[in-house]
Amino acid sequence: MTSKFRTPKEQVVRDVLEKHACPVPYHEVRTRFLGAIASPLVAAPPLPVVKALWGGEFPPFDSMGDLNHLIDVLINQLWNSLTKHNSRTAPFRLYRLDLEPSAENLARYARVRRQELEGFVEGLFGGHETLDLPERAHMSLGHLGELRAMMGGIEDLVARDIQAESRTQLETTFRHVRELTKIMETEIHEAVLSCARARHQMLEGSTLTKPVMH
Repeated sequence: MTSKFRTPKEQVVRDVLEKHACPVPYHEVRTRFLGAIASPLVAAPPLPVVKALWGGEFPPFDSMGDLNHLIDVLINQLWNSLTKHNSRTAPFRLYRLDLEPSAENLARYARVRRQELEGFVEGLFGGHETLDLPERAHMSLGHLGELRAMMGGIEDLVARDIQAESRTQLETTFRHVRELTKIMETEIHEAVLSCARARHQMLEGSTLTKPVMH
């Protein structure tokens, strides 16, 4: 199934985020939106999620045109294009990183993956401390939490001694992170699908249930 929404070019989204000094990086914005789209919080509209990127309020705008452009790029294009990942045939892919093995790049790779996982969870929970998740989504969140901790551990390791790893060790670790990225993508996709099924069943139930008339 092909999404009817156009996917914006990465640079277009980056330009909007940079122009308005968004504190959340592009790669994390994508996963935050995906988490919010997948969330069992059915009534959660996109506008508060977008505002949350700036702490809950829109940044100041020079004109209504700037506001309209931001909404068009972040909601009409990016948000809507991500809804296609509710389908099993359209798995989500984390941000592609083409980096040469080095200690600095390894830290960057791990940081991006950690932020993406944190963004997904942030979007999914929508500011709530607890959330009633389907069993498969709950299982995926557990796995993603472990993977997030591993990425944080790699960041800490590099920060402690940036020269500690040999070239061979760095290449091996890079390969492992790439392999773990595939697992992250699988678990994110399973969580999205599980929540989508639960949401559909809940809506279906509310639609089909009719009060008894006396």
